[in-house]
Order: sequence, then structure tokens, then C-alpha cells
Amino acid sequence: MKKVFYVYVLFSIKDKKFYIGFSANLKNRLAQHKNGLVKSTAKRLPMCLIYYEAFSEEQDARRNEKYYKTDKGRKDLYKKLRTSLIKLGSPASLLGKRTVGGSNPS
Repeated sequence: MKKVFYVYVLFSIKDKKFYIGFSANLKNRLAQHKNGLVKSTAKRLPMCLIYYEAFSEEQDARRNEKYYKTDKGRKDLYKKLRTSLIKLGSPASLLGKRTVGGSNPS
């Protein structure tokens, strides 16, 4: 069986920001996040999975992860996930602003 690679987007209920990641084992990686074992999200719990994509090639998944961390990629994610983000209580003022990986623009 061929391996599957994932790009995923978590949303922090605490700080209302995205976390974008890559994994070859999404189920295990999500458990690590949930249990506070991922340094970059441990203090931002709870996090919920709001989006993921599956790829047959690792390079394609990593390219997409990198893209979603750019300004244009974030805007595309906000467009795709607008309804979900509103339901999760993301302030309208965040839509279109940089909120990936817990960092805000200076």
C-alpha cells in the first residue's frame, strides 16, 4: 500500500489562530497535538482540525504546506474555510490577517 502524506490546518479555540502542518500519519500527529506534545501548539490548546488534504507524493504535500504559510496561501485558506472560521468564533477582523503558526505581523 502506498503511503499518504497530509497537510492539515488546526484552529486554536484559545487564540483564534491557525496552525498548519505536515504529516505522514495524521491520526498520530493529531493525538500528539491533543496531548500537548507539540511545542508550537501545547500552550494554544484546545485545537481543532478544520481542514486537511491528502497527497500521494511527499513533495506535493510539503509544497502545499509551504504555500499555505505564505500570505497568498493564508488568504486562500480563509476563503475556503470562511464559514468554519466564523462558526468557531474567529473575529471577522482576523480574516485576511496573518495568523499562521501563532505569529502575527509586526
